[in-house]
Amino acid sequence: MIERIVQGLRLVEDAGLLRARGVHYGTARRFAPAEPAWPRDEILDGTRRGPKCPQLSSRLDVVNGPVADDLESNEDCLVLSVVAPADADGLPVMVWIHGGAYLSGSGEAAKYDTDSLAREGRVVVVNVSYRLGIFGYLTPDGIDVDNLGLRDQILALQWVRDNIVAFGGDPGRVTVFGQSAGGDSVLSLMLSADADGLFQRAIMQSAPLGLRDGRETMTAAQRRVVTESLGSAPRAASVEKMLSAQAAVVAASASFGAVGGLPFAPILGCAPLPDAAEVPARIAAIAPKIEILIGHTKDDAAPFVARQTAAEPIGRFGVAGKIILRTVTAIATRKVFGNGARKLAADWTAHGGRAATYRFDWVPEDAPFGAGHCIELPHLFGTPADWADAPVLGPSRVIDTELATRMRSCWAGFAHDGVAALGSRSLRFDTG
Repeated sequence: MIERIVQGLRLVEDAGLLRARGVHYGTARRFAPAEPAWPRDEILDGTRRGPKCPQLSSRLDVVNGPVADDLESNEDCLVLSVVAPADADGLPVMVWIHGGAYLSGSGEAAKYDTDSLAREGRVVVVNVSYRLGIFGYLTPDGIDVDNLGLRDQILALQWVRDNIVAFGGDPGRVTVFGQSAGGDSVLSLMLSADADGLFQRAIMQSAPLGLRDGRETMTAAQRRVVTESLGSAPRAASVEKMLSAQAAVVAASASFGAVGGLPFAPILGCAPLPDAAEVPARIAAIAPKIEILIGHTKDDAAPFVARQTAAEPIGRFGVAGKIILRTVTAIATRKVFGNGARKLAADWTAHGGRAATYRFDWVPEDAPFGAGHCIELPHLFGTPADWADAPVLGPSRVIDTELATRMRSCWAGFAHDGVAALGSRSLRFDTG
């Protein structure tokens, strides 16, 4: 291992890679937009993982296993990490936005480590953490700023623009990619004029685009709940009280149907997002400027369907029950993930943009959710050991190493050369 100083950070070069961890790109008061935290005058330690946003246990622990449980929890959580080939010079940059329903997770998690992607793909990878839940996506009445988590992501992209050259990255070749809420975030970033010019390509994995519309009434009700829960001094409330208010918002959201399954999300019509009526014109304007790759897994909705039916007798009816569950899963997958992905790709190309789609079909033996939500993540990130506690991989906890290599090659190839590198406008990932 070799110690190096880069951009005022004390880093370690190891096994041909340079890693910077826990880099504070911003700082913020509660319920306020973040300010840049860079540059700093002193030399800082860039070798330790940064903190996660305060959060409750994730509903997807039954899919991925714990993702961020071992990280420190702190509201001062606007951090990013960089992994780059040690000899990088002008390489494409890939900026990862983690998922977790805007409620959980962290870019600092070991499960999202990007060593293999950076090394095999010859790319510089940046993992971004941002404010979640009540801290990032819902402010009480009387506070006239919203979408703080989205604003955090834009600030992180500005950090990349201003600093990534020192790590061997090209700020003119940036691909933003994310999964689930992270994929939904990527679309919000494209819709935000404040992010114009900060990236040129985008990958959206299992983005729940079917849950973006019809949220206005729910958001108004949520704001009433959080206002009542936090009282007259919301900025002074303890973290525990904040998380209790967040839980109350989640409970209140359950009565609003499908959209209540994603209680927190960026709010259209609140800066930096346009009004809903302006979205089609915004897509028409940006489609020629940004290439996209968008898709989902074959059984994306399976973990959520299983969660909703866990207390129901449907699973007790043997073969017939399994057929019903498969049918419900297929319908939910189309409505929440598939239809929106296909429509966005079609709209993109109709407006002169370049778009490709994918579907991830691989299923491990005896997997409880088939090719369910998050099944592609162990093929992009971390090591098999990092994912050894992930139920989505079935009892054997194995990944398809050849498929993983192909997927990382496609993602990095897209970062290098866009849709032209994929060889097809419609990709399928499966064994064989």
